Amino acid sequence: MVTLLEEVAQKFYVVDSRFANHARVDYFDSLANQATGRKKFDYEYQKAIELLRAGEPAEAAKLFEKLQQELPQLAHSFTPKDRDLADKLQADIAQSYLRLGEQENCLINHTSASCIFPISSTGVHQLPQGSRKAIEHYTALLSRNPDALHYRWLLNIAYMTLGEYPDGVPEKWLIPLEKQSEHPVARFEEIAGALGVDVNDISGGSIIEDFDNDDFLDIMASSYGLRDQIHFFHNNGDGSFSDHTEKAGLKGITNSLNMMQADYNNDGFIDVLVLRGAWFEQQGRQPNSLLRNNSDGTFTDVTAEAGLLSFYPTQTATWSDFNNDGWLDLFIGNETAHRFSPNPCELYINRRGRFHNITKEAGVELAQYVKGVTSGDFDNDGWQDIYISTLYGQNYLFRNLGLGKNEQLKFEDVTEKAGLQEPMMSFPTWFYDYDNDGWLDIFVSGFKFSTEPGVSYNVAAEYLGLPNNAEKARLYRNNGNGTFTDVSEKVGISKSLYTMGSNFLDIDNDGWLDMYLGTGDPSFESLIPNKLFRNNTGKSFQDVTTSAGVGHLQKGHAVSAGDIDNDGDQDIYTVMGGAFEGDNYRNALFKNTYQESTSAGNNWIKIKFEGAKANKAAIGTRLKVTFTDAGRQRTIYRDVNSGGSFGASTLRAELGLGQATKIDKLEIKWAGSNRTQVFENILANQFVQIREGDSEVKKQDLKKLNLQKKKGGHDLHHAHLSDHQ
Repeated sequence: MVTLLEEVAQKFYVVDSRFANHARVDYFDSLANQATGRKKFDYEYQKAIELLRAGEPAEAAKLFEKLQQELPQLAHSFTPKDRDLADKLQADIAQSYLRLGEQENCLINHTSASCIFPISSTGVHQLPQGSRKAIEHYTALLSRNPDALHYRWLLNIAYMTLGEYPDGVPEKWLIPLEKQSEHPVARFEEIAGALGVDVNDISGGSIIEDFDNDDFLDIMASSYGLRDQIHFFHNNGDGSFSDHTEKAGLKGITNSLNMMQADYNNDGFIDVLVLRGAWFEQQGRQPNSLLRNNSDGTFTDVTAEAGLLSFYPTQTATWSDFNNDGWLDLFIGNETAHRFSPNPCELYINRRGRFHNITKEAGVELAQYVKGVTSGDFDNDGWQDIYISTLYGQNYLFRNLGLGKNEQLKFEDVTEKAGLQEPMMSFPTWFYDYDNDGWLDIFVSGFKFSTEPGVSYNVAAEYLGLPNNAEKARLYRNNGNGTFTDVSEKVGISKSLYTMGSNFLDIDNDGWLDMYLGTGDPSFESLIPNKLFRNNTGKSFQDVTTSAGVGHLQKGHAVSAGDIDNDGDQDIYTVMGGAFEGDNYRNALFKNTYQESTSAGNNWIKIKFEGAKANKAAIGTRLKVTFTDAGRQRTIYRDVNSGGSFGASTLRAELGLGQATKIDKLEIKWAGSNRTQVFENILANQFVQIREGDSEVKKQDLKKLNLQKKKGGHDLHHAHLSDHQ
C-alpha cells in the first residue's frame, strides 16, 4: 500500500486540481512570464490567489497590491463581468492581511486560546499589523458596499483579534454576538499542544479508541495531502501521549480525509479503515486502506487480501452487521460528479474476514455525490438500515429487508415514504435517539457551497436575524411508524451551520445527547465558529458554544469524543485546517472539566461490550438503560457505534446517568444475534465490561489520569504537496 500511495502521488496531475496550490503558483507564473497586457494581469491575479491558498499571504498581498496599482491602466479592457474587479481585488488584499495576522499569531505564536471565538485574553494577536491592514481595507470596502455582510463579518473578526471588539467596531458595522443559552456548562480546556497531539496539517480524519486493550483511549489523526502522514498517538496511561506512528508500522500510510474503526476479523483488537479521494473527482480514484491491528502495537495493510481494494473517491463509510451473521460488513459511500463517469457506492459482506461486493444484488448501487452515510435499525426490526447524505440531490433511506431467496441480502428505498428526501445539499449525518423514546432519529446538516457573496454573508445574516439562502441543518424525529418529522425549527437547530466534521456526545452526563459541529468550507473567507449544542431534555437544543469555550474559527473537520483522562466526562478531539495546502492549522483537544468543576455533578458509567455470537466489537448493539434520577424513573437508549459520519468516537459506551447512583436495569440487544440480556443494580461511576452470554458484569479498575505536558515539547509541521513533487 505504501508503494501504491506513492504511485498515486506521483501520477497526480496537480495543475488540474484546485487544491494543488504550490504547483499552480508555478504554472500561472510561467504563463504570466510569457504574456502581456490583460492576459498577463489575469495570470498574475490567478497566481496571487494560489499564493494565498498555498499559505504565502505576505507574497500574495504584495502581488495583489501591485495588480491594484495597475488596474486603472487596464480600464479599456473591462467587460461587464469586470465591474466588481476593483472591490474583488481589495477584498483579496484584505483577506491576505487577515490570513497573515493569523499565521503570525495563531500558528507561529500559538496559544490554547488562539482562534477561539469570541477571541479574548491570550487569543488576542500580539503582532497586530496583519489585522490592522485588513481593517483598513474592509472599512474601505464597506464604505462603498454597506450591505456586504461578508466584509462586515470579517471586519468584526479582525477587530476581535486585536481585542477591540465590540467597543472599537464602528457602530454601523458592529455584528452582535449570537445569543447563547444561559444554562451553565463547564468550560473546556484546549490542551492538544500541551499533550503533543496538535498535528499541524490540513483537513483530515480522527479516531479516539483503545487500540491495545489497556483501557486507555488512544488518538489517530490523518490529513488530506497526498503525502501527509497518518499519526498514531498512544495513551501511556500516566497522563501523557507518545507518537507511535513509526513504531506501529504506519510510516508511509498517508492521505486521508476520514477514518473509521472496527474489529473486522473478530480477534478482539480494533482495526482501521482509511478513506481517500474525496473532493478530487477524477483525480480521486485512489485506494482505501484496511489496517489490521496485529495485537502487538502494530498495524498491517490488508486491503487487497481482504477484498477491499477499489479506486473510487470517498470519505464516508459505515460498519455494520447487515446480514446478522456476527461479522461486520461495510458500506462505502462514493462520490459521483455529474460530468464524470459514475462511482457507485459499495456494499461488502464480510465472510470471516474476507469481503465480497454485493452492491448490485442488494439494491444499493447508488451513484451520487455521497458525503455522509450512517447505519442503524430505524424501525426496530432487528436489521440494520442505511441513511445516505448527498451534496447535489436528494438524500436516501434504505430499509434492510433481511435475507431473502438464497440468503440474498436486500434493501428497499423508503426515502419518500419516510419523508426524508431533503436537504438537497448536505454533508455529515448520523442516527441517534435524541429524545430517548426508543426510536432512532436522524441528524443531517446542510452544506451549500459558498457562491457570491459566500458563507460569511449567510452566517453574518443569521447573527443579525436577516434572511439568507444557506441550506439549514435538519433533525428528523422518528415517528415510530416508518416516517419522520422535521423538528429542526421546533428544537432550535434550523441554522446556517455549514457543518463538516461533527459528532454527538453527552457533555454534562445528564443522559441527553448533545452535539459538537465543525463548520466551514474551503474558502479562506470562511472563518466561522464551530458550534456546541446542549440537548435540553429532548425538547430543544441550547447553543452553549461561548460558555464552553469551543467556538474554534478554523475549519472544523473530523470530530471524535471519548473520556481520554478517565475522569467520567467526555472530551473532544477535532481536526482543524482546510482543503487548500496553506490552510493548515493545529488540531484541538478540548478537555471537558465538567466532573472536576461541578461539586455535585451528574453520575456516569463506561461499558466495554464484547460480542460472542454478535460481532466482537458489538457495533450495532442496542442499549436500554433505566435508572432513578432525582426520584424520577428515566430510560435512555443508546447504540454501540462511533457516532457521526465524519470523525469516530470510541466504541466504549460512555453513558451519563444524571443524579442516579446506579442503573436499575440494563437491557442489551446484541447486534446480529439479536440475543437479549438483562442486568440489574449496576453501580454508577465505574468502568465495566460485559461479554455476551456472561451472567456477571466485570468491573475494570481504571485510574483517573492527570493529563500532563509532553516532555521536550512537540512540533509537527505541515508538509505541502509541492515539497514532495
